[in-house]
Amino acid sequence: MRLIIGLIALTAACLVTFAGPGLAATGSTTVKTRHGKLGTYLVDSKGRTLYLFEKDRTKKSTCADACATAWPPLTTKGRPKAAGSAKASLLGTSKRADGTTQVTYKGHPLYYFVQDKKAGDTKGQNVDGFGAEWYVVSPAGKKIEG
Repeated sequence: MRLIIGLIALTAACLVTFAGPGLAATGSTTVKTRHGKLGTYLVDSKGRTLYLFEKDRTKKSTCADACATAWPPLTTKGRPKAAGSAKASLLGTSKRADGTTQVTYKGHPLYYFVQDKKAGDTKGQNVDGFGAEWYVVSPAGKKIEG
């Protein structure tokens, strides 16, 4: 397991180095939905899958440093917007320790997974890393198991 987490962190570091700030917020952020093998789940405006981290017990993120490299937070510079089956009433934000604003959904901070390479990838589903499990998020704001 430590080897897997180490490989995830190394992969994340390489992607950040070579991909640059591709996931950085540039304005308001849109959360929408996509339908796939796991059912209907949350994605960003480009169709990239969004995850929740079970270690986050409040809307405040507990994922930083190497964790945030492997699981980059969905951040925004404006008020997040909902589209598709995502509900605007469940969207919110919280301040991260680094001062950025992270998008939350039904109180869960939202994240990407660095190994998801294209829209619709769900390689982070059921991953156990950094002290807890990671799950795709339903439009109701619940984890999707499977």
